[in-house]
Amino acid sequence: MKEIKAGLLGFGTIGTGVVKVFQNNCQLLEERLGARLVLHRIADLDISTDRGVSLAPEVLTTDAAEVLDNPEIDVVIELIGGYEPARTFVLRAIENGKHVVTANKALLALHGDEILAAAAAKGVDVMFEAAVGGGIPIISSIKENLCANNFRSVFGILNGTCNYILSRMTKEGADFSAVLKDAQDKGYAEADPTFDIEGVDTAHKIAILIGMCFGTRVKFEDIYTEGISAISALDIQFAKQFGYKIKLLAIGKKDNGQIEARVHPTMVPLNYPLADVDGAFNAVRLVGDFLGPAMLYGQGAGMEATASAVMGDVMAIARNIIAGIGSRTPAMAYRPEAIQQLAIKPMDEIISQYYLRFGTEDRPGVLAQISGILGRHDISIASMIQPERKEGGPVPIVIMTHEAKEANVRAALTEIDALEVALEPSRLIRIENELE
Repeated sequence: MKEIKAGLLGFGTIGTGVVKVFQNNCQLLEERLGARLVLHRIADLDISTDRGVSLAPEVLTTDAAEVLDNPEIDVVIELIGGYEPARTFVLRAIENGKHVVTANKALLALHGDEILAAAAAKGVDVMFEAAVGGGIPIISSIKENLCANNFRSVFGILNGTCNYILSRMTKEGADFSAVLKDAQDKGYAEADPTFDIEGVDTAHKIAILIGMCFGTRVKFEDIYTEGISAISALDIQFAKQFGYKIKLLAIGKKDNGQIEARVHPTMVPLNYPLADVDGAFNAVRLVGDFLGPAMLYGQGAGMEATASAVMGDVMAIARNIIAGIGSRTPAMAYRPEAIQQLAIKPMDEIISQYYLRFGTEDRPGVLAQISGILGRHDISIASMIQPERKEGGPVPIVIMTHEAKEANVRAALTEIDALEVALEPSRLIRIENELE
């Protein structure tokens, strides 16, 4: 029986999961492939720690060259993460004529063009299902099953840490800092959670999805990115009163030849499926011209779910090898020559509804001042909550607007924050009522 050999770079949590798939489901893989998949070498700086799996000593090495330069290896699985040495290793594997499977969204978001161009020149495949949404098969769905559609929008809850924190805050009424600390203590959040909670991880992922959905190149630095660290229990409480949940939402829209590319806390109506995505789960919602709306939902991270996606790519490449073909589907869903450079719509030009919260002195005429400023900036009020007065401290005034232009809202908030009666900076959260 034909053997197809893989080499693994990175023997951490996900790498251990990949080893378990090779070992536990080897017969299943063989029955579905018609060939034997062999994990030939594993390279990691630490090969002494017990990962709970049994391997022959000759499989393990601390030298990446034994994977990258080994002529017996057909597929290199990169699970190191980060930018370097992952970029150098991936390019070296490609130069040696090896197919690559990676879960490294940061690498693809910043160096994807370089890597995919090198792969095209060598006639090898680069696959990255696990880079977005963990075990959710969103990449292959866009490339394969849904490829007949012009996509109008893509929305995603793409970071399990943020979704876990916001879900806990919503259910328990707890503050952000307390839930984050508990999440770190339980291992749900990193010791340094910046990439997660400030939206960077989500922005890496939406950059990939926007490129695939709309056939354009999106620079990571062009994506407006705002995290969840400023979300308070008070905001979540008011969101409930208005009929919304707050989610860290990745948003991509195509409109009149421009692309909206943004990541920020967003109020989603309680009756929308995305509002029910809780805990560490992820979801992606697509709208296609023929398909209409569709949502994929599942485990967005973790050893098993991510290893499942990695091995799906390994199997796809193995099938191509057996069939004697390569690059059957474009890595970014469009042929390279068809990819356009569409303009990113400036954030100031975004049209949205807004949740606005002000903390002011308790005195007559304050609401009239605020509404007057909003009116002068073409912002109309849809609804409002002004809680009962309490002794001491700022009084919250909460307003939901009709659709308005981001630049106008920002200008109005600057003017309101400068008022003598404003005791704390105003708070803004965007609302998505029409996920189309």
